[in-house]
Amino acid sequence: MSADSPHRPTSAPPPGRGDSAAGTPAVGTSGGRASGGRAADVEVRRSSRRRRTVSAYREGDRTIVLIPARMSEAEERRWVDVMLDKLAAQESKRLLGDSELAGRAERLAAQYLEGRARPASVRWVTNQNTRWGSCTPAEGSIRLSHRLQGMPEYVIDYVLLHELAHLLVPGHGPRFWRLLEAYPRTERARGYLEGVVAAARLPHVPGPGTEPPSA
Repeated sequence: MSADSPHRPTSAPPPGRGDSAAGTPAVGTSGGRASGGRAADVEVRRSSRRRRTVSAYREGDRTIVLIPARMSEAEERRWVDVMLDKLAAQESKRLLGDSELAGRAERLAAQYLEGRARPASVRWVTNQNTRWGSCTPAEGSIRLSHRLQGMPEYVIDYVLLHELAHLLVPGHGPRFWRLLEAYPRTERARGYLEGVVAAARLPHVPGPGTEPPSA
């Protein structure tokens, strides 16, 4: 899978005094997603004292996102997605080694490919700078670029599924893409990877801050 085809967050502490009842005490709770695309509760807390920064942290099964009170609903949705991706990236980087990656591939094959794709080996490699992943069907081997480490788990899952599907269909024709239709995050993962590629081509890429643009 080519890197030209289709973030660890700043650690966010629990809210301080300026993020509780002070200011605008609006608190919204909505169904969101956790790492790997699993459903989770997301609670958005607005504060008039919070001017520019956005932060997030886990509180049990709930994700708390802290935003400035002036944000529009559209900005809120966008920053909730950004912060969930950042938290998921931090968690995936911490948890996934070669053995976890192989186990993940086995579960994904069972869930989305009826268990028909059975790789002999799945591992991270550091020599793939133009591809996100690759596979050798004759050997049953799958290799993922180390550059995926730290990306959200649903992105890693998509690349794994992409390579698992190549064990069954070598090319990228209609039959291949039909195999990936069951995975609900395909388009989002492709969009994420396309964004990474586009950002890498910019002459200057800002750091992964959590500060929204000025009004």
